[in-house]
This record gives sequence, C-alpha cells and structure tokens, in this order.
Amino acid sequence: MGIGMLLTSCTSATSFREDAAVPVAPVHAVAGGRVYVTNQQDNTLSVIDARTYKVVATVPAGVAPEGVAVTKDGKHVYIANSGGARVSVLDTRNNKIVTTVPVGKSPTGVGLSPDGNSLYVANGSSNTVSVIDARTNQVSTTIRVGKSPVNVAFSPDGDTAYVANSGSGSLSAINTRTRRVDRTLPTGRSPVGVAITPDGKTAYVADEVGRQVLAVATRTGKATAVQVGEGPFDVAIGPDGHFAYSADLGPGNVSVIDTSSHRVSATIALGPPGTDPFNLEVTKEAIYVTNQGAGTLKVIDPTSRNVVATVALGTSPYGIAVS
Repeated sequence: MGIGMLLTSCTSATSFREDAAVPVAPVHAVAGGRVYVTNQQDNTLSVIDARTYKVVATVPAGVAPEGVAVTKDGKHVYIANSGGARVSVLDTRNNKIVTTVPVGKSPTGVGLSPDGNSLYVANGSSNTVSVIDARTNQVSTTIRVGKSPVNVAFSPDGDTAYVANSGSGSLSAINTRTRRVDRTLPTGRSPVGVAITPDGKTAYVADEVGRQVLAVATRTGKATAVQVGEGPFDVAIGPDGHFAYSADLGPGNVSVIDTSSHRVSATIALGPPGTDPFNLEVTKEAIYVTNQGAGTLKVIDPTSRNVVATVALGTSPYGIAVS
C-alpha cells in the first residue's frame, strides 16, 4: 500500500490553484452525478459532486474501508470494510449507512454484476468471494478462489466474474450461474487489479510486483505483457474499449495503454514519487484517480489527458466509484 509525501503541482487544462478543489471551468460536467471515495485510514467515505468537484459529505464507513461500488440506480453504495469483515451499505438519499453485511476476513475489492443483482466481495484473508444478493443484502453463497483475492471484474454479459488473486498469481474465472470457479488463468507475480474489455475478449491485469500490465485473452489464457511504471496497482478500461489505464504507484503516473497494440501510448503525470496513484474509475466524462500518498482525487479530461481538478480528501484514499 502506498505511503507518500504531499503532492506538488502538476499541469492542468484549466487555470486553478493546486490546492483548490474546483477549477475555473469544469469540463464534461455530469448532471447530478456523485463520486464516492473511501478513506482507508480515516474510516470514512467522501461524497463528491461530479459537477463542481466539491466534497458534499464525509460519512463514517466502517473499519478500514477499501473497495466501493454504486448501484445502477445510484440509490445505494457498497463499501468493503477490510478491518471489520463486513460490507456497509450506504443510502445515497441521506448519506447514511443503513445496514452492514458480514462477509469473510479482510474484504478488499467489490464488484457489482451487470444486472445489478449480485455483489461479489473479494475476502483477502479468507481466500474466498462472498456473493451478496443486492435485493436482500444477504450473503447467498461463498466461493473459494486463489490466495489473497483483492479485486473483481465482470464480463459484459455477466456470465463470468474474474477475481485477481495477488497471493497465487492468478485469475479465478467464476461461472456466475453455477457459482463455481471454471478456470484459473496465470497472471504474473502479484495481480492486484483486473478490468475486462467491452467485448469480453481481454482481461487487463495489473501485476504490482512484475511492473507490468498483462493483456490476457479470456478464451485461451494467452498473456501479452505491457511494461508500465513501478507498482501498477489498478487498471481500468475506457467505455469504448480503445484504451486501458494503469495507476502506477512508484512514478506517480497513469499509463495509457492502446488496447489494439498493447503498448503504452501516453503517460499522465500526477505528481512525484509518493503521490501513489492507487485506484481508477473511467467514464466518458472523466478519468478519476485516487492518490493514496497525497490524500487527493485527481480528475483527468479523457480527451486532452490533462488534470482538470484536484480534490483534497481524507487519509489514504483508496477505492472509487461513480454514479
């Protein structure tokens, strides 16, 4: 996990102070949207207005909150409490926790199925995935996977959930109908992040120790290595599938990977070593990056690839989800 120094200034597409949360002219505003970020060491969740980039609420969110997911209708947010073996459920209408769901030990990553009915929770110290029925907020089944699972991503059709197992260097491919692991794909030394392309043909996997992102063919398991910066901790795919984005802890960068060539086509600097870009969320409007060491959220214009806003958050911002 990243431990860093204060973030220094970086290039912006609009004129604003580095310590300001709001740029002069926000781009690609999202009407009514919210950005949710867990602050791991503060035990809180920051709620950010996606139009103004202002923090509108800071909510107590359990012990050591990490992974976070928001429902399609935007009414609820699921928060993995890695220190409490629970998932907290936030009602976004009043920004209050309405219930908690017991899961396995050290829940880290969470993934909501495309149909919105199931939440998959990677329990890092239990080597399991808990499946929560989103309609009842009850665990419906528990699936054994590899060692130290940390992240979950779904195929677009929802038939397969891919779980990155950092301790066993593999992806567990779970059949979501049978709730069983169908296949295990080798994926480097320490896979910590996974994202699936819109066509479902490729899984991009961040290999933190290997300093690479692997493009893994989901049908054959064939992997193509893409060298990025030190300590890639998360990976995300743009909505059109043309680019993958890697958060590289060591350099303080985001690597932009062309998915057609599997090569880094650009690098976005977010700050010096110690900034610790940690987790990513990519929408049509923006690339959002949590910076664990700097205690900030960076908002990047996906077209110009310039930073358009810096939002000050709590201590060790970790997971991110956008409504």
